Amino acid sequence: MNTLSYKTASANRQTVEKDWVLVDATDEILGRLASKVAKILRGKHKALFTPHVDCGDNVIIINAEKIRLTGNKWQDKSYVRHTGYPGGQRFKTAEQMMAKKPTFMVEKAIKGMLPKNKLGSQIFRNLRVFEGSEHPHAAQEPKVINLNTIK
Repeated sequence: MNTLSYKTASANRQTVEKDWVLVDATDEILGRLASKVAKILRGKHKALFTPHVDCGDNVIIINAEKIRLTGNKWQDKSYVRHTGYPGGQRFKTAEQMMAKKPTFMVEKAIKGMLPKNKLGSQIFRNLRVFEGSEHPHAAQEPKVINLNTIK
């Protein structure tokens, strides 16, 4: 067998084919939704996945306010921020965050599952999260996908 004919295909910025994908978050559990969307954003579902290249798809998430949390997480899960001053830690429950900004919980969960480097920041820019069922990206003709088909 000629071993020189086997080449490892490596994608680069010019050869990557990026699609637009639409995900409906209605009645989806937050963590499961986030892990599957992070996989799509990263490009791990593609045959030409390359770890150091942004080869994932552009993802649009609609109905972010209709996600689910299991157990008592609506009251127990807390989001922490810091004002920058001594003693400036501020806490909000998931219920309070959903009332203030419904898209934040989905964005934070997905961002936490991406690489913590420049590539992760670039990949995160390919995500768009919207509260309702309307979005301004109809011209890109996104494909509607069912997250239950992704492993």
